[in-house]
Amino acid sequence: MKNQPAETSAELASENLTAKISIILDSYGILLLIALMMIILHIFLTNVFKQTAWQATLALGMFIVIVTAGIDLSVGSILMLSLMSLAIVSKAGFPWFVVMVVPIVVGIICGCINGIGITKLRMPHPFIMTLGTLYLFRGVGNLISGGVPVSGFSEQVNFLGSGRIKLEWLLGSGAREYIPVSLIFVIILYLVVWFYLEHTQHGRWIFGIGGNPNAARAVGINVDNMLILVYTICGGLAGFAALILAGRTNSGYPNAGLQSELDAIAAVIIGGASFFGGRGTVIGVFSGVFLMGLLRNGLNLMDVSVFWQQITIGVIIIIAVYLDVLRREIGTRK
Repeated sequence: MKNQPAETSAELASENLTAKISIILDSYGILLLIALMMIILHIFLTNVFKQTAWQATLALGMFIVIVTAGIDLSVGSILMLSLMSLAIVSKAGFPWFVVMVVPIVVGIICGCINGIGITKLRMPHPFIMTLGTLYLFRGVGNLISGGVPVSGFSEQVNFLGSGRIKLEWLLGSGAREYIPVSLIFVIILYLVVWFYLEHTQHGRWIFGIGGNPNAARAVGINVDNMLILVYTICGGLAGFAALILAGRTNSGYPNAGLQSELDAIAAVIIGGASFFGGRGTVIGVFSGVFLMGLLRNGLNLMDVSVFWQQITIGVIIIIAVYLDVLRREIGTRK
């Protein structure tokens, strides 16, 4: 009987330690995994940042949608339509600043169409509406371009996607290291979205809608208007992604963004967001995109077949979703 209090204290200490470790892994586990992969694979980070900049922007928009327990299957098609619109306007000889604004405006319009369709047409799930616009937007993109690639953009457009800021001023003359301009642009977008979601009333409403839409309506939140706004933002960020991709490839091509919506969803879920809504962080999304880019680069350096890469990423997605289900079950029990 005398040993019972000691045993109880030991059990409580063990439970507290487990809880602390769980919180640390939940918050920083993906960052620790990235650091471990960087050490093992010896990958030069700049290349990964350059390759994943447009994907990171696309995933950021998808994250805001998934926080509301929704999904947008059309982001890849919005990216393609925005990119082809940019290419056509550029080929027509418009000034560079008009060319750079066009894909963002096109993305916003497409996102607004998704939001209005989901709310005003009373679609049973965003999956249905965005599945339809996935085909619709890509069809329009092929129609206006004739399905033909267009290349040759202005220096200003190319600078955003492939420009470099050399670090000679920091590391000395002759230093070859540099920071991609696209990385700085993406970081600014992430900081803006982070502030919007974490420090504004709209941001709290977005998380509230994802957590419990009926409760959100009960406290006076106009859920329909907020969803229209969320999908509009998602479309706008797809337009930004098209702008970065245009600068990186110096061309607009009809196959742009094919299946990129799946990569965006995967990055968001791997980054710790929940398909059930109301949960996730901006840094988690960035980490999820970067992890996928790091994984692909590492497997390429190891000369692993593309087919095995697809299998590996598929397994990781299933594990991430399963962990999300487990987290939800544990939270329900508590």
